[in-house]
Amino acid sequence: MEMEKRLTLELRNKKPAEVKELVLDNCRSDDGKIVGLSSDFENLEFLSMINVNLLSVSNLPKLNKLRKLELSDNRISGGLEVLAERTPNLTHLNLSGNKIKDINTLEPLKKLPNLHSLDLFNCEVTMLINYRESMFALLPQLTYLDGFDADDQEAPDSDPEADGDGLDDEYDENGEEGEEEDDDEEDELDEEVIDDEEEDEDDLEGEEEEDGVDDEEEEDEEDEDDDEDLPQGEKRKRDLEDEGEEDPEDEEDEEDD
Repeated sequence: MEMEKRLTLELRNKKPAEVKELVLDNCRSDDGKIVGLSSDFENLEFLSMINVNLLSVSNLPKLNKLRKLELSDNRISGGLEVLAERTPNLTHLNLSGNKIKDINTLEPLKKLPNLHSLDLFNCEVTMLINYRESMFALLPQLTYLDGFDADDQEAPDSDPEADGDGLDDEYDENGEEGEEEDDDEEDELDEEVIDDEEEDEDDLEGEEEEDGVDDEEEEDEEDEDDDEDLPQGEKRKRDLEDEGEEDPEDEEDEEDD
């Protein structure tokens, strides 16, 4: 997609003066130059033109409020004095993956008093002897070069996970979740144990009831068996006793007496 068309899409019916961030990565520039961007973007603070085949930034308009400029993976080899003239308040500049070979090419950046971070990864200049010492000497306003300060301390925003905070937070969250899961599992196990105990009690009560019924039936059967073995007279007498009546023969005996 051509840069001008991409600009129109990124605006989304907004006026250039309303835009603070503009990303034009991976679009196509005409003749390796910036096209369509004008000083009407007067409030622009962040501009990204990564991998757009730029050879020069000579067409960069005046952007007084621009703070961060991403120009990595292009073919820029010089002409950086334009940045000092048109982006005077620049604080972050990324020129990684360009055709910068000599430290002298970067000398115009001395005129950017607020430039605190400069990235030159994969540029040939980084292969020079004493590259880092020379760059910090050339640009004393720099705090970070390629993500590290003069004492080789990493920039705090370059890699949030480098200090391990992110990993610790993740570990804590997982730990808490793991404890909660363990508690849930224990609760479930306790409920299962209680259910099993209640089922066992119900089974025991059922067995006791059945045993009680069986015992009564067995006693009745034994009484019946005993009655069958008795003589007819004794059997009749026992039945009368069970019913609470007296044997007529006993009554006659009592009268004779």
